[in-house]
Amino acid sequence: MNRRGLILSVLALGAAGFGGATWFAIRPGPVAEAEPVAPELAEAMIRPYSPILGPADAPVTIVEFFDPACEACRAFHPIVKDIMAEHGEAVRVVIRYTPFHGAASEEAIRVLEAARMQDVYVPVLEAVLREQPRWASHGAPAPGLILQIAATAGLDAEAARTQMLAPGVVAILNQDRADVEAVGIRQTPTFFVNGKPLDPFGEAELRRLVAAEVAAAQS
Repeated sequence: MNRRGLILSVLALGAAGFGGATWFAIRPGPVAEAEPVAPELAEAMIRPYSPILGPADAPVTIVEFFDPACEACRAFHPIVKDIMAEHGEAVRVVIRYTPFHGAASEEAIRVLEAARMQDVYVPVLEAVLREQPRWASHGAPAPGLILQIAATAGLDAEAARTQMLAPGVVAILNQDRADVEAVGIRQTPTFFVNGKPLDPFGEAELRRLVAAEVAAAQS
């Protein structure tokens, strides 16, 4: 299960669409210094093929274990973009696919990878998340809509039908699943900042952890 109720309460975004949210009080005070992941897990955090948003050589890396069908991931997306805008060239985001919602999640990931091949990854990502309530309804999922939605953001749908089935896309899905298991990810989104897990979880905590890592990198 993801943190959808908790996060949607924090953000007050999309509450009407997702329902059932409960209020969450953001913890005050500084975030305790988190320990980076164990060295043997470092390789499983980022792969050479992982999609990167922002400067490739940024000194601060946010790794987001992300499911495109996750309501909380959708709600957190504008916050992540705002953090990147706030810190400019100092921050990048690495996306790790975490298809916890089954067939709809996997189809969306395949569409995103086809979009990456066509160099329209970001606009397609935005469209897929914006229209998520249409295609990722957990009561009556309609994953067939995803390709149509992506086409409105510039994806060549005919080419994408072949690209989505490419061996490289299958390999990415399989490796990300293995890494999710190795790292012990159980809910989405899950964030690491320069290898440090976000704990406790929340918008304020993510902002503080990123700011601290940026300050350390610039000192």
